[in-house]
Amino acid sequence: MTGKHNKQRDMALDLVDLDRYPIDDLGTAKGAAFLKDCQDLMERQGWCNFEGFIKPDALAALNTEATGLLPQAEHLTIRRTIYQTDADADSPFDGANTATMEHNSLQLADDQIPADTLIQQLYKSDLLTDFVRRVQKKKTLYRCTDEFEALNIVALEPGGWHAWHYDTVECTVTLLLQAAEKGGEFTFIPNSRTDDTEDREAVDRFLAGDMSQAKTFGRSAGTFTLFRGGYSLHGVTRVEGNRPRVTAILTYSEEPVSNLSDEINIRIYGERVRRILAERQTA
Repeated sequence: MTGKHNKQRDMALDLVDLDRYPIDDLGTAKGAAFLKDCQDLMERQGWCNFEGFIKPDALAALNTEATGLLPQAEHLTIRRTIYQTDADADSPFDGANTATMEHNSLQLADDQIPADTLIQQLYKSDLLTDFVRRVQKKKTLYRCTDEFEALNIVALEPGGWHAWHYDTVECTVTLLLQAAEKGGEFTFIPNSRTDDTEDREAVDRFLAGDMSQAKTFGRSAGTFTLFRGGYSLHGVTRVEGNRPRVTAILTYSEEPVSNLSDEINIRIYGERVRRILAERQTA
């Protein structure tokens, strides 16, 4: 199930390199083999990386669009534990529960990205949503309904990084619109936790600077990535050079209605969202 039906032409047909990635033809032998490879990768390593997923001319248009929107983005300093919570001073652990991670970024929430933009139309693609669902072997998958979280554009400026964390959703879906000149590499500990347990020894070593169990991969612009971000501690290394690293984050849920709490939205999106929510309470 893919949420509301889109009566307009599905934008994935125009933006995605369907010759390399036949997401529109998964019922044929070629498409079914491609899908099975994707599913096997997700099961075996916890991520799929599709280099060149977006056609070059489409990528240029998406990047121009994002660059035009970023001047209205909030410059956010986010402080949180790796579990997306405030630090617990009463925790019996000395590591992850008490350590506050911090990162700085420019971030556009969903309500700041107009509905007629290419990136919004790609996110609203039923074809793309169903592909994401099938790679994860989900019975149903819906686009997120949270007015701030659903689709985000995040820019890490030179000198910036994305602090280590687990995501609030099982699978994170991203599209890299512009790579850093140097650095800005996606770094993670594969499957560092499950629904029931966590490899706290590996996590604490990682937070202390031991990268021996971490994996890192760089990505070129136009890469579409599915990653089990709720189960693998991850972040982005420091961006170097003269241009920002710009990523679109597409959020999905197995539930038809998926909204974050006001507290979490304020923690993620800062004072602008705090003001919006406060004004509603007094209206």
